[in-house]
Amino acid sequence: MDIQTQLKLYYYPNNASLAPHFLLHHVNANYELVLVDKKSDAQKSQSYLALNPAGRIPTLVVGEQAIFESAAICIHICELFPQYQLMPTLGDSNRPLFFQWLMFLTNTLQAQLMVRYYPHRNTEQQSDIFSIVSAQEQRIIETLAIINGQLAKNRYLLGDKLSACDYFLFMLAEWSFPLPSSTSFPYLSQYLERLLCEPTIQAVCEIEGIDIALVQAKFHGI
Repeated sequence: MDIQTQLKLYYYPNNASLAPHFLLHHVNANYELVLVDKKSDAQKSQSYLALNPAGRIPTLVVGEQAIFESAAICIHICELFPQYQLMPTLGDSNRPLFFQWLMFLTNTLQAQLMVRYYPHRNTEQQSDIFSIVSAQEQRIIETLAIINGQLAKNRYLLGDKLSACDYFLFMLAEWSFPLPSSTSFPYLSQYLERLLCEPTIQAVCEIEGIDIALVQAKFHGI
């Protein structure tokens, strides 16, 4: 199969499709972007649900196979383009750490952010909304503190080398700030400033209409 001509990413700007979009650009894939317009609930349309029954974004179509869940898509892109070494190979001591951090990001930080921004999905009582948001912001701060600690001794999440985990973290960090807290994350701040200089991040942000200057303002001094 010629994967160079059979990749299609269903996306929405600055959504969970952003990390897979970074990876597709990084590996120089020949891919097609298909906008799923959330404003008109296109992710709930019959045609989209046929690809992704969860009705969420993103979906990656490789040939005739549709794959959903952002982290799973990122892993698959890494495996389709192993020459770019965005995921450690079998036998590499960093390979289990790659899966550890990617799962931590999607199962912990991303899940916390979803509750923070969609609290109404987690209660039937309008009066609970404020408490849910407040509690989740504290959980997010605790999670970011763990990541900040990892970056105190590493240039990237896995050490000295950029991986798919870093693109995934950039996506989630962009959603995380600013937080209503005086908590400081100096190592995370320095790390995000470095990632802002990555050509792939700059290019994809331009494609998706994400203002890099505004993102940089979010990250400044966190």
